[in-house]
Amino acid sequence: MLYNRTVLDNGITVVSEPMDSVRSITLGVWFAVGSRDEAPHEAGLSHFMEHMMFKGTPTRTAKDISEEFDRMGAELNAGTSKEYTMYYARFLDEHLPKAFELLGDMVVNSSCADEECERERKVVIEEIGRMEDNPEDLVGEIFEAALWPTHPIGLPIIGTRDTVGTFGHAEAVEFRRKHFITGNVVVAAAGNVNHEELVALAETCLADLPTGARTSRTLGSPSEQNAVACVERDTEQAHILLGVLTMDSRDPDRFPLQLMSDVLGGGMSSRLFQKIREQRGLAYAVQTFPSLHQDTGEFCVYVGTNPENTELVLGLIKEEFADIATNGVTSEELARAKESASGHLVLSTEATRTRMVRMGRAEACDTEVLSAEDVIERLNAVSMDDVKRVAQRVLSAPSTLAIVGPFDEAQVAAFASQGSLLAEENPA
Repeated sequence: MLYNRTVLDNGITVVSEPMDSVRSITLGVWFAVGSRDEAPHEAGLSHFMEHMMFKGTPTRTAKDISEEFDRMGAELNAGTSKEYTMYYARFLDEHLPKAFELLGDMVVNSSCADEECERERKVVIEEIGRMEDNPEDLVGEIFEAALWPTHPIGLPIIGTRDTVGTFGHAEAVEFRRKHFITGNVVVAAAGNVNHEELVALAETCLADLPTGARTSRTLGSPSEQNAVACVERDTEQAHILLGVLTMDSRDPDRFPLQLMSDVLGGGMSSRLFQKIREQRGLAYAVQTFPSLHQDTGEFCVYVGTNPENTELVLGLIKEEFADIATNGVTSEELARAKESASGHLVLSTEATRTRMVRMGRAEACDTEVLSAEDVIERLNAVSMDDVKRVAQRVLSAPSTLAIVGPFDEAQVAAFASQGSLLAEENPA
């Protein structure tokens, strides 16, 4: 798999991966700014800016932008994370010049008009309400705030009603001035794309971006962690997230970590799915997952269960965690996890969007740009001892338990383990 990479004189990074077998291109314009880069009074401003980029420029209304992309039969979307903001479109290869010009106009010239800001504030506050009404989303928010109470990764991407309610033209323009500069920009494209043409278009379509070096981001390990978090709510299920702080996104142990997660809760054949759902019928959904960032990360398990089964389910989870830390995985489990991870990866790379995202995210977050073949090679190099070692490293860390359900903080604290995720006793 071949990646092309060029850094323009003004600091913009351009990466592309040609796929001659397709007629489409997915083009992304990435900015190395996310919720972790916001001041307290700016919480949610990266996400707000994502919305505002669709709301018109001096030469195009929001409707004009939508109609021009629709005319091309293109997909248009965006996303904000803790470490980047991305705007992207997928379209037929013949439309690359027009699509890039449109995306460039959006991110360079967005008017951020007061009336549009006022309207979009209401939209984002409705989005916050929607998140709060969804227990699965809400438990993720309170879990991360408890896991990183003083670290910027713990800040909510969407912001709060109080902060979002202050955003207007002046705030949007100032945030763009500080962060939407050439050194923070990555242009990524995958599909039937010519790299030299892409570079020339980047030079033209993003020419009016302010020039500046990549914004320095303060990195550091978390210094505090809360053991529990809860929102007491009369729900049919207790929505549970249990997890630990773990490695960052460049740590070589991320490959054994992925396979450990797959064995524990990565699919229908995983240990926790079989034990909690298939054997006992205690949950519909149970899964484990790592989420890694530039200077920290998390490994956690989510489950939704009848509140009366909460203690039993937590005991079963800790039992499996203790077993994998003590005994590791079997050769069959490891082989299956490797084949599953490799298969999912290869299937995902048939999509131009997936390939674009892999390149763009790596460049924007200053991590390795690895081909699918590189990733598979590293996964295949993982041994049973590696998984056991990483399980002991990760699961011995102090844990955080978050629950949205009919429990108060004292009850959640009683459910929480003292110390690590490794159970001292098996559940009854």
